[in-house]
Amino acid sequence: MAVTVSLVFLFGLVLFFLLRQRSLSPGAAFAAVMFGFFLASTGAAGPINEMAAAVVSAIPDL
Repeated sequence: MAVTVSLVFLFGLVLFFLLRQRSLSPGAAFAAVMFGFFLASTGAAGPINEMAAAVVSAIPDL
């Protein structure tokens, strides 16, 4: 749960800075958020969460 919240915060922060620097339009940011929201409700959510957890657990070993 803590990893998921951290990743949500990280991606939200990235979207915020892209919008602030005008590297990303508000429409594209909305599409990115909605894509993530609907992707989370599909069968792909489990493998994506497992992959993110594996990456996070591998970082200290580098």
